Amino acid sequence: MKRRIKKVAVIGSGIMGSGIACHFANIGAEVLLLDIVPNQLTEAEEKKGLTLESKAIRNRIVNDNLAAALKSNPSPIYDKKFANRISTGNTTDDLPKIKDVDWIIEVVVERLDIKKAVYEQIEKYRKPGTLITSNTSGIPIHFMSEGRSEDFQEHFCGTHFFNPVRYLKLFEIIPGPKTKPEVLDFLNEYGEKFLGKTSVVAKDTPAFIGNRIGIYGIMSLFHLVKEMGMTIEEVDKLTGPVIGRPKSATFRTVDVVGLDTLVHVANGLYENVPNDEAHELFKLPDFINHMMENKWLGSKTKQGFYKKVDKDILSLDLNTLEYRPNKKASFQTLELTKTIDKVVDRFKVLVKGKDKAGEFYRKSFAGLFAYVSNRIPEITDDLYKIDDAMKAGFGWEHGPFQIWDAIGVETALEFMKEAGEKPAAWVEEMLASGNKSFYTVKEGANYYYDIPSKSQKKVPGQDAFIILDNIRESKKVWGNSDATLFDLGDGIVNLEFHSKMNSIGGGVISGINKAIDLAEKEYNGLVIGNQAANFSVGANLGMIFMMAVEQEYDELNFAIKSFQDTMMRVRYSGIPVIAAPHGMTLGGGCELVMHADKAVAAAETYIGLVEFGVGVIPGGGGSKEMTLRASDQFKKERCEIEHLTRIFLNCRNRQSSNISLRRI
Repeated sequence: MKRRIKKVAVIGSGIMGSGIACHFANIGAEVLLLDIVPNQLTEAEEKKGLTLESKAIRNRIVNDNLAAALKSNPSPIYDKKFANRISTGNTTDDLPKIKDVDWIIEVVVERLDIKKAVYEQIEKYRKPGTLITSNTSGIPIHFMSEGRSEDFQEHFCGTHFFNPVRYLKLFEIIPGPKTKPEVLDFLNEYGEKFLGKTSVVAKDTPAFIGNRIGIYGIMSLFHLVKEMGMTIEEVDKLTGPVIGRPKSATFRTVDVVGLDTLVHVANGLYENVPNDEAHELFKLPDFINHMMENKWLGSKTKQGFYKKVDKDILSLDLNTLEYRPNKKASFQTLELTKTIDKVVDRFKVLVKGKDKAGEFYRKSFAGLFAYVSNRIPEITDDLYKIDDAMKAGFGWEHGPFQIWDAIGVETALEFMKEAGEKPAAWVEEMLASGNKSFYTVKEGANYYYDIPSKSQKKVPGQDAFIILDNIRESKKVWGNSDATLFDLGDGIVNLEFHSKMNSIGGGVISGINKAIDLAEKEYNGLVIGNQAANFSVGANLGMIFMMAVEQEYDELNFAIKSFQDTMMRVRYSGIPVIAAPHGMTLGGGCELVMHADKAVAAAETYIGLVEFGVGVIPGGGGSKEMTLRASDQFKKERCEIEHLTRIFLNCRNRQSSNISLRRI
């Protein structure tokens, strides 16, 4: 059966429901968003003479929730006009409309009795064969479909999105007892191909994969911070970007997500995994109970682990449970990693640290490694799925098994033994079988250790992709300190930047020219793209500023001319040049994309000529391109200079604000 998703119904319009609706609208689907009818009027509604039968009142909950979502920051929708793809209604009047949709997603309150009541109503109108899934984050899937028809159960499973839906890429698929394999296969492919997600099929266990490991990680740190007498600033310093985690690290992340949300999941795990060897770690420490009692829940209550007073950020002292001025954290071990650009190369150094930081890393990684190894085959049969879930759902640059590999499997076993942590038996069996790592790379593809066969198997789903990390040495054509050219096959080469934040300086300019030279002589086309966090933050403005300060105008003119000439080479080269922007594509990065023959942009591309924001005129051809594009939009009845001025001012004003970057 060829299945296409043109229309989706989302039942429940809270933060998750509205977010899911917006993301389907992002990809072009028509969405029917439904919620319950209010059971009482507001004071303002009563004054207007409205009744509970008024249509505006009956759809008030869903309309208010969607409006709040569309106003939220960061926005759940790519473009405000995409919201026109979402129609709203209520479950009393409009549920019959679900007969026309291809996929029904339930996102109601996390209570089994309510969900089952909703399914009973859905089954009255759902046409056979329609997908029906739940976004539950913890209720066992097998409980929810009990009592439903055979067709319902065959097409029912869990599809757990992470919040915010647009930005977090994890898409957990949890089969029910009777879910058809073809339904799982379809959802797995659809999540990857259309929703832009990392699809992970999980087992029907408490909290599935992402939250099971993620909440363990946070709760174990809650206990470790007390054991080691550390401050929250120290833990956030050690668990942030230095190890490839978000800037919000641990305690700031909890403040943003909400302590009550974390506690809800942790309590659920404490109750539902009594045989888990780390069961006691899911028990809330005293300081968490104190915070819950005082409603110090984080951003939503204006105070949590951190509290803003006027312009100062105060931190919670976990011993006194009083707020105090923020203390800067510093460790000698971290100083040793400052010259190591690649996060993956830092782990060996971090666990060898002789200070408190080194001790912290050894203890925290020892617990994490033991825990994830013991979750196989409980939550999944394949170790790569745990890594995928943590990277896509929690923003980790590297998953637990990848970090373990980076440190060295045997090295980590040594400090795990010292910490009293016991990994699963299969880890020792893996080493005994001659496999010294969880992952290997062969012929440009990633392989993982498969426990039942005791051999390396190819990670599925990568045949349609070229992974630059895997071909960096074997397919290298040319390179310098800031750029490398790879042969992608089929007569195509790829130029990858690897300067700091992929900024454009002399090395990158030289790389672009060399890539075009070689491509014009020996290849059919050039792609400029990379797998870093951002495409390029633009030209090195610091260097330009220093040239101006030192009044080195000849050098400055030469640098600008070189940049302009290179952009024109991109425009007029003898072979097609394709730019693949993603993430921040600023200033010179934007100008490079503007001069390419074609841009194949990721959905999350933030692009703009931000030089205006710091008082610099774009010097790599961006001003020229803006003028050309303004002329394309010009209409005879307008004043030319006024039209051009408006375009430039619009760019300047947009770029100097916090909502500056236009999405491609």
